[in-house]
Amino acid sequence: MGENDLVPSATDDPRRSFALDVVRRLQESGHRALWAGGCVRDLLIGLEPSDYDVATDAPPERVMQLFRRTVPVGINFGVVRVLGPRPAGEVEVATFRSDGAYLDGRRPETVAYSSPEEDASRRDFTINGMFLDPIRGDVIDFVGGRLDLQAGLLRAIGDPAARFAEDKLRLVRAVRFASRFGLRIEAETSRALGAMAPQVTVVAAERIAQELRKMLAHPSRAAAMRVLMEAGLVAEILPELVPLVGRPAGLVSRPGDDLWDHTLGVLDALPHDLSFPLGLAALLHESGTAAGGPGEPDAVDRVADRLKLANAERERASWLVRRHRDLREPGSLPTARLKRLLAEPGIGDLLTLHRADAVAAGDPADHVDDCERYLRDEPDGPIRPDPLLTGKELKQIGLPPGPAFKAWLDRAYDAQLEGKIADRDQAIAWVLRQSAPGIPPQA
Repeated sequence: MGENDLVPSATDDPRRSFALDVVRRLQESGHRALWAGGCVRDLLIGLEPSDYDVATDAPPERVMQLFRRTVPVGINFGVVRVLGPRPAGEVEVATFRSDGAYLDGRRPETVAYSSPEEDASRRDFTINGMFLDPIRGDVIDFVGGRLDLQAGLLRAIGDPAARFAEDKLRLVRAVRFASRFGLRIEAETSRALGAMAPQVTVVAAERIAQELRKMLAHPSRAAAMRVLMEAGLVAEILPELVPLVGRPAGLVSRPGDDLWDHTLGVLDALPHDLSFPLGLAALLHESGTAAGGPGEPDAVDRVADRLKLANAERERASWLVRRHRDLREPGSLPTARLKRLLAEPGIGDLLTLHRADAVAAGDPADHVDDCERYLRDEPDGPIRPDPLLTGKELKQIGLPPGPAFKAWLDRAYDAQLEGKIADRDQAIAWVLRQSAPGIPPQA
């Protein structure tokens, strides 16, 4: 922890510049102020922090005196948000503190302002328990986080069971940090994680969902899900996935894989950047739909209900799971059905899922190439144009209103997509021919 141990290099990042200004202002006002937590970890491993937190001996009232634009987001815990210029965002400034008992499994009942060393000891993992003086370049490490980073270890600070008991979400965060940074979970921490996994169910669903979003958004998503399963957390959070373990995938090129192996392979084959619904669909695509029988929600719906996901996330992921096998042989699909599918708003994600599925199975992705080629080369105008016929025209030609209306409209639209009819008059003539006595409508 010597002088100029880690002086942040010059950067055009306005967030870093503002975070440096906050520390400088506090120090020039006679206070100790340090960057804290994840931003220090990221700088040590060569990553650009997504945000910066500051820890200081200044109480929150003093912080609000020193900075013009502040929001007391957690003043009972000594936390104030300092707002910077628009490109710089904001910096969370927290007073060094020690925590009292955690009775709700998330927050301490009381806090007391304290020292940097006591503040470090209350944090979750050693890699998140370090401080950095960005002016002097000193790394202040009371918990051995730097050595653990060098050794590739994720270790809880102090007693792992106590740290997990304070906030059960740390059980899931341990997996996310370990997978994201390529760390092994230290033995004692791992034992506590496995023993306490069933307690994760006390965590608010929204908090677990947010951790899942972060895991699936990162390229290490397959590793995260593997560790989540090994730790026993999948059984509590996503029990739909447990039956995949040991169930043969039936892959010719990978005869030893079970469906869980294949699911991890699909996650691994996805592009680095992806939407959460696509990641969720890839995770659940082998768990099946309507698993409980008629009227029962499918796997996505059960997960969405449990984790209180947004309706848009639920609908897109559910659509992807339902449709993930539809394009196996696009040449065998009727033209109208293929066009309807390719015109869906989620077709980009569906093709991405299909390609990852093929890669994980060791199969060619010709079906995806065919669809992408069709989208690129074939359409002359909208791939899914407005229908030529509506119910109004059907009434005009004498068809009685009723349930058959939709079937006739669907058949007419299919004929339109297949190029059999090109204008309204042709569409009306087609319906008149098709609606001759003895020819029932078919959806």
